[in-house]
Amino acid sequence: MPGNLTFDQLAARTAEGTIDTVIVAIPDMQGRLMGKRFHARHFVDSAYEETHCCNYLLATDQEMHTVEGYAATSWAKGYGDYTMKPDMTTLRVTPWLDGTALVLCDLEDHHIHAPVPHAPRQVLKAQLDRLAAAGLKSMAATELEFFVFRESFDEMRDKGWRGMTPISAYNEDYHIFQTTKEEGLMRAIRNGLYGAGVPVENSKGEADAGQEEINVRYADALDTADTHSVVKNAVKEIAFLQGRAVSFMAKWSHAAAGSSCHLHQSLAGADGTPVFFDADAPHGMSATMRSWLAGLLKYADDTTLFLAPYVNSYKRFAAGTFAPTKAVWSRDNRTAGYRVVGEDTRAVRVECRVGGADLNPYLAIAAQIAAGLAGLEEGLELEAEFTGDAYGAEGAREIPKTLRAATAAADRSGMLRAAMGDAVIDHYVHAARWEQEDFDTKVTDYEVIRGFERN
Repeated sequence: MPGNLTFDQLAARTAEGTIDTVIVAIPDMQGRLMGKRFHARHFVDSAYEETHCCNYLLATDQEMHTVEGYAATSWAKGYGDYTMKPDMTTLRVTPWLDGTALVLCDLEDHHIHAPVPHAPRQVLKAQLDRLAAAGLKSMAATELEFFVFRESFDEMRDKGWRGMTPISAYNEDYHIFQTTKEEGLMRAIRNGLYGAGVPVENSKGEADAGQEEINVRYADALDTADTHSVVKNAVKEIAFLQGRAVSFMAKWSHAAAGSSCHLHQSLAGADGTPVFFDADAPHGMSATMRSWLAGLLKYADDTTLFLAPYVNSYKRFAAGTFAPTKAVWSRDNRTAGYRVVGEDTRAVRVECRVGGADLNPYLAIAAQIAAGLAGLEEGLELEAEFTGDAYGAEGAREIPKTLRAATAAADRSGMLRAAMGDAVIDHYVHAARWEQEDFDTKVTDYEVIRGFERN
């Protein structure tokens, strides 16, 4: 699943004039791609080694506001540079942008040339290193959902983000006729991504009007996170080029279904053998898989912040919506927060259903690995399987209901601090607290509608 373009191929295509632009990008705290567009000739001649960016890119909110209070950077420290080091294994063409290639970068401290520990890609790499030390490799896939709208981004902005029209008029879950109406966009997305080296499996209508899902082949965790970021950016760009808008908000309207990002995960040995599978164990779930899942459950509160990072994320968790409310495990049960799928096969795995489409894939996967590894290291026993309707289960482990609760759980998590380091956890806890603080100062449409005349 890495990129589909070698450096020598890029140099040749630059010389012949079929590629003239190289996008050099990092995933930021929100999982967005940030970076520069290079003339391909300059990139091939020198910029392939490194370039630089302001270190505020890992210390801003969604509005690119320079949030105060970060230990890593500040006005007092002058907002200096990070070094962007292109990972040439991620180099790929982007067929939806003429003459353009894309490469993802790792970040280094400009002065000491060491990896930036709170950079999302590095956060995940650190957990993968811990797994590798145990002779294990993380395999993952993300099922990414989003809404498609008839209007363009500019039209919506001009209307103040009101009166948005989903591209379809009714629930289109698995609906072939309705998705045929959207095929002009979705076909361009599938083919564009495939042309960029992303092994797209399928797209499908999801559980509400205008909602789509795109699925990409299971792969190792870093490739999956990189691909997720490329997919999300590509979907926005291709929609924009067709005069449409899309949204990856966890809950764009209280009247609509939420958009999730189900995270599938398993382990492989150094030789690629599935470690979660044991043909002689109940449901094919090995002792390793059971302890891993036990870790995910024990530390479910601790890791929720990295699956649901915004105030809006928690609007998605509602009974009867296919979004979970309970952090329990069950086999092939979509009411549970953690669903075991592929039972009794080599593909047996855990599907974490907690995450929304707004998550940062690097941080979400890293947190899942940290919790799963804790389950292995602590030799945890897996609790009994939940059966039935988890929405109505009294006394079952609840998913945190608010960003405040999830932030507090991450902040006090000894497991996360031991796995990722205090500096990383403090950085993302600070980001979450700012998100909550900023929201708390804003007057919402709900308040105006309810109180303007009636108060």
